[in-house]
Amino acid sequence: MKPKDFSHKLKILGSRKQEVFSRYKFLEHTADVKFQAYGKSLEEAFANSALAMKEVICGKIEVAGKIIKKIKVSGKDNEALLYNFLEEFLFLLDSEEFLLSEIERIKISGKELEAEVSGDKAGNYDFSNDVKAVTYNSMFVKKVKDKFIIQAVLDV
Repeated sequence: MKPKDFSHKLKILGSRKQEVFSRYKFLEHTADVKFQAYGKSLEEAFANSALAMKEVICGKIEVAGKIIKKIKVSGKDNEALLYNFLEEFLFLLDSEEFLLSEIERIKISGKELEAEVSGDKAGNYDFSNDVKAVTYNSMFVKKVKDKFIIQAVLDV
């Protein structure tokens, strides 16, 4: 399966230069959807992972931030924390028809993550959710130089 070019760029304005880096990108995978998400902090990388999964779920649809939800998950390590964080969005979509718009606030302390997210009722949008589950296949969370890299595979 050829990877789709969904890479997103985030511009950070500095005093003299403009730095551009990808928030996330999709990678080639035989049957499922694999992505890498990036951030200058662990929290930013987690937030960008959620946005990558949102794009797999509903494409480039602009989702209104009408509803605010608080999320709290824990995990034995960063990979388990990521898994539980992403699974929470699938749970909210299935149980409450909540479709993510943005990560408004996120804090990771040790093995716990708390976030405030905005979104809307899924019924207000026309999309086809192909994501069945988050997997541990090829998953990692690591720091490389001055940024964090997350890799995850979604079962579609």
